[in-house]
Amino acid sequence: MPDSIAASLRLAPDALTRPFSPEQFVFASTDELEPFRGVLGQERAVEALQFGVAMPRPGYNVFVMGEPGTGRFSYVRRYLKTEAKRLQTPSDWVYVNNFDEQREPRVLELPPGSATEFVEDISQLIENLLATFPAVFEHPAYQQKKSLIDRAFNKRYDQALDVIERLSLEKNVALYRDSTNIAFTPMLDGKALDEAEFAQLPEADRERFHEDIAGLEERLNEELASLPQWKRESSNQLRQLNEETITLALQPLLAPLSQKYAENAGVCAYLQAVQVNLLKTVVAQLVEVEKDAQARLLLEEMYSPSLVVAHHSQGGAPVVFEPHPTYDNLFGRIEYSTDQGALYTSYRQLRPGALHRANGGFLILEAEKLLGEPFVWDALKRALHSRQLKMESPLAELGRLATVTLSPEVIPLQVKVVIIGARQLYYALQDLDPDFQEMFRVLVDFDEEIPLADDSLEQFAQLLKTRTSEEGMAPLTSAAVARLATYSARLAEHQGRLSARIGDLFQLVSEADFIRQLAAEEVTDVGHIERALKAKATRTGRVSARILDDMLAGIILIDTDGAAIGKCNGLTVLEVGDSAFGVPARISATVYPGSSGIVDIEREVNLGQPIHSKGVMILTGYLGSRYAQEFPLAISASIALEQSYGYVDGDSASLGEVCTLISALARKPLKQCFAITGSINQFGEVQAVGGVNEKIEGFFRLCEARGLTGEQGVIIPRANVTNLMLDERVLQAVRAGQFNVYSVRHVDEALSLLAGIAVGEPDADGVFPEDSVNAQVVERLREISELGMEEEEREDPRLKELQTLAAQQAQEGDKPVVKARGRRRW
Repeated sequence: MPDSIAASLRLAPDALTRPFSPEQFVFASTDELEPFRGVLGQERAVEALQFGVAMPRPGYNVFVMGEPGTGRFSYVRRYLKTEAKRLQTPSDWVYVNNFDEQREPRVLELPPGSATEFVEDISQLIENLLATFPAVFEHPAYQQKKSLIDRAFNKRYDQALDVIERLSLEKNVALYRDSTNIAFTPMLDGKALDEAEFAQLPEADRERFHEDIAGLEERLNEELASLPQWKRESSNQLRQLNEETITLALQPLLAPLSQKYAENAGVCAYLQAVQVNLLKTVVAQLVEVEKDAQARLLLEEMYSPSLVVAHHSQGGAPVVFEPHPTYDNLFGRIEYSTDQGALYTSYRQLRPGALHRANGGFLILEAEKLLGEPFVWDALKRALHSRQLKMESPLAELGRLATVTLSPEVIPLQVKVVIIGARQLYYALQDLDPDFQEMFRVLVDFDEEIPLADDSLEQFAQLLKTRTSEEGMAPLTSAAVARLATYSARLAEHQGRLSARIGDLFQLVSEADFIRQLAAEEVTDVGHIERALKAKATRTGRVSARILDDMLAGIILIDTDGAAIGKCNGLTVLEVGDSAFGVPARISATVYPGSSGIVDIEREVNLGQPIHSKGVMILTGYLGSRYAQEFPLAISASIALEQSYGYVDGDSASLGEVCTLISALARKPLKQCFAITGSINQFGEVQAVGGVNEKIEGFFRLCEARGLTGEQGVIIPRANVTNLMLDERVLQAVRAGQFNVYSVRHVDEALSLLAGIAVGEPDADGVFPEDSVNAQVVERLREISELGMEEEEREDPRLKELQTLAAQQAQEGDKPVVKARGRRRW
């Protein structure tokens, strides 16, 4: 190959990286900088978040889209807290007993900051009730009125008995009474007779006594016929007395509360309901209960409010992050207690959820966790659509809750939900859930890369200053910041951008700070950064080191010198855990006559993924359009990625595959000192691929281990030059002329490098120079096509007869109809 072609394709060392130097910064250490409170290079996301937070209409909830580690969560939370301080503090809420239907507790709305005070006021009311009752019933005035009622009843009762007693004495019958019974006993000579004495009386006397006693009992029934009415009148009078006494006793207790909460209609209605209920239950709860502790417990279960949410009066709107968004944690739950094996509950056992705490403010959720919980997504949509917060058990809808439960009054819901998730989740929700777009109309898209603007490096350094200060780490020197900027550009795989994966960057800073501590130094310098990078590569490098050892031992067959037909070195990226490294892999191709087409062995054994298979199909299109314009492309060929035992995806091997296939067709050996990566289109143009830095470094490590010769190198797409951020070891070898990196735009350029000669350019008629590689490919394909046609003629003699007939018709001036049909068939 002429040196001019190689020189034109060879990249200069300066094109292989974008180094950052300490001279680009105007500080010696980050201690001199001001903190950076924004988010680096995410102007689009910032504007979208500002709009979503400011938009008051329903449906404008926010979905924050981006990859973890880009600072999306920390910025969103910090921004929401800042904005929430400027907003109005929402109302407090408590649940109270519904005395008419205890299964449906009522909710009270209170001014912000007053719910706790209201609970304390009711607690003090209970204390006052315990102090007032039953003492008020022991007051002499109450006891005197109660005695009058009792005496009036007893007087009526005694008067009725006096009448009967006089009648009985006239008939020599004694009347005996106690608290429960009235009895008649015969008398003789003023003395009551027992059964034995009564039995000795003459029969006539006994009969007379029986008749007299029967008459007295009948008269007694007549006199006491009004006894139930007397008892009822007495009970009514006593109840009226109790109500008057309770009302008078409650008046000084409830009046201050009614006056204090006069402007809150809900609280006033509840206090009136408490007063009415106390008239019914105060005697049973406070007089008949013996123990004071039990009376207190009963009163608390009846009247003490259940706190749902309480805010500080000047706290602004709440910002709530729920890390574990289960149904109960979001919507609250109804708890149950057991009594002799039976479940029971009350309004006092209502427990609020994150939506209750965030009501009137912002709720932050993680999409992956939210969608992984049963019932939650549909319930959240219902709540946002109805703008009501309902507390219920999801099992009740399934009929799985076999016990009495509560149906608390709903709370008006006014919350802005901010969901943070990955891109694929956002697009999946858009495709699968028609309600999603209506409820989450604001998309905040955090980019994975940050364009390098004039102020990007300064903000980058300020961000490092903020992080080190917050975490209590030592400041960074300007050289350390420059090395971190280079590392960030390597993560972004772009010379004009920084990576937005701030989490990975901060992880490196933390590890470097730990190394600084071990060295007992005051600032983190570039040396600490380099040692941290090397330590991480060592921790995660077991697999890559084992693969390299197998290549050096010849277990994995990869050549780095010589030449071979139908073979070349491709480049792959292997991802294991949190590490990714380049691994060279041999691509081989074989060609033989037939009509099977190009067989992708990876696809045939179900190891090739769709994108890889697509690359092989495009390769077929390129061969046909480039070399088979005058005859059918009828070949049998097979392509394989050798010693590959796992799934293969991506089309970056298609450039190497087409070069290998052309080598097999032209019987032209390819240099094994090169490794190649790139995808092609159907016109042979080379397209960009991913992981180009890891791929180059993977082949370089193998060449370095075997010994650099100066001829070894890597061929990459021209479009990937801007993605180069190579390791310093590779750069030193390139500067010393021991290793080369070439960039190509077309298959012919790559083929020229691999073959060592110019492959030939077509003229205006599409004809390649004689004896060139491309001309040899055309001739080889023509030979295979003609062999296929001859074989078909032998198999089908009628075809030759048809061709003879067509030739005769052509000589006679007729159209070669049969011949045209035959070509269309091919």
